[in-house]
Amino acid sequence: MKAIPVTPLILDIARRIIWFEPPEHALADPIRFMTYAMTYARHEDMRVIRRYVSDDDIRDALDHAPPGIIDPRSWAYWNSKMGRYPPPPPPVRTFTARDGEDPVPAPSPTSNIDLGDQRRAGRGHGHQQ
Repeated sequence: MKAIPVTPLILDIARRIIWFEPPEHALADPIRFMTYAMTYARHEDMRVIRRYVSDDDIRDALDHAPPGIIDPRSWAYWNSKMGRYPPPPPPVRTFTARDGEDPVPAPSPTSNIDLGDQRRAGRGHGHQQ
């Protein structure tokens, strides 16, 4: 993906959607910036960003999006806008593996874990009530 030009308007948008770091730093990685933009930018912000970002750039940002930034709704929306329906699986965080081991995927934040079932399953395995 090509660099996004640093203009006063783009700096304002970067400051708003990646509020926790300087806008120049946010724009230094256009794929990461676009991942945040696809998640947090307002419609008006995206109209400005799209002056500089093509559909191919958005596809590239989706293909290389860092895990943990884009939410499922935004992932589905932007993939649909780019003609990808159904969307491919979103990026997944993995735990670093030791040499020779496969990386271990992190648990899904949307997994439905019933803590009551977990507690009941633990009973009878050496646990006393």
